[in-house]
Amino acid sequence: MAQTASDYYDTLGVARDADGPAIKGAYRKLAMKYHPDKNPDDTSAEAKFKQINEAYDCLKDPQKRAAYDRFGHEAFQQGMNGGGGGRGPGAGDFADIGDIFETIFGGAFGGGGAARQQNRRGADLRYDMQITLEEAFHGKSTEIEIEVSQSCDTCDGSGATPGTGERTCNLCHGRGTVRAKQGLFVVERSCPTCSGRGVVIENPCAVCRGEGRVDRPQALEVEIPPGVDTGTRIRLANKGEAGARGAPPGDLYIFIHVAQHNLFEREGTTLAARIPVSFTTAALGGTVEFPDMDGSTNKIEIPVGIQSGKQLRVRGAGMPVLQGRGRGDLVVEIAVETPTKLSRKQKEILEQFRETETGDECPESKGFFSKLKDAFGT
Repeated sequence: MAQTASDYYDTLGVARDADGPAIKGAYRKLAMKYHPDKNPDDTSAEAKFKQINEAYDCLKDPQKRAAYDRFGHEAFQQGMNGGGGGRGPGAGDFADIGDIFETIFGGAFGGGGAARQQNRRGADLRYDMQITLEEAFHGKSTEIEIEVSQSCDTCDGSGATPGTGERTCNLCHGRGTVRAKQGLFVVERSCPTCSGRGVVIENPCAVCRGEGRVDRPQALEVEIPPGVDTGTRIRLANKGEAGARGAPPGDLYIFIHVAQHNLFEREGTTLAARIPVSFTTAALGGTVEFPDMDGSTNKIEIPVGIQSGKQLRVRGAGMPVLQGRGRGDLVVEIAVETPTKLSRKQKEILEQFRETETGDECPESKGFFSKLKDAFGT
């Protein structure tokens, strides 16, 4: 089997510790320079273009790159005797071992063949969306715009220049996998040249450079159901990154973040709020009005003699149950407010009230001072 003589890093002109963006940038620059469309009838440019694609196919994949860094080109040699499509002595036994590994570990050793690699779907994507508590209560329809890989219109996602096709990969001879010997075992991995498809494109599309997909903005309608909370995940099927060369697209996941409200605190479907009431209302009882999230008003009955910190519950005045029926509760905490500004008449009235106090009006205070008397004898 013919081996690629040049080092993949030298082919792309990058250092061995180059990161993914640096490798991708170098590849794009060289691919544009040596693309067959820009160099017609130049066999050396065509050969260089194929070397560049082979190097990039290996180095862009972390697993392939790790194998290449450790074993070099031998990591992708097929069979024991370096032959073409046939198997050398004992190769059948090693293939059986590879099949066993594939069955047990589900492809952890790089096997799987061209059929499965060809159908590798695109990556799932994440989009973070912040909404208000009111929007979480009512739900909303909104439009978002994201930059995402989509099927190339020029080649219809095939990756090939219109009118051209594919040929069998020279490295794996259509199998989609290559084997490398490691000690007593032969480890089977996806072919770096054809990315496990078993075929390669003769003339890559000039627009998508053989990927079958291009990055462009996409507008999407998103339906936010009532009752969502921070951490709620909404899945938009097939709206993620397009798969390479016609493979199915991934999904887009919308992660919801509900902004903090200036009045309500939320815990699940329960809404909590703090309501200040005057000391006269606390002493005599009464009714206070409090807004509901649906735009109406909740009338809350204040019992006679209520104390600060007391919580009152209003059933069915909380948040909607997500994808269910009904609403949670509203819990209000009472804060009795002592007046800081009194008119002369109000002061006179309170003085008259103090003169008539017996101590039974505030049993907690009376009990507290009784304990002090018992403890200290005063």
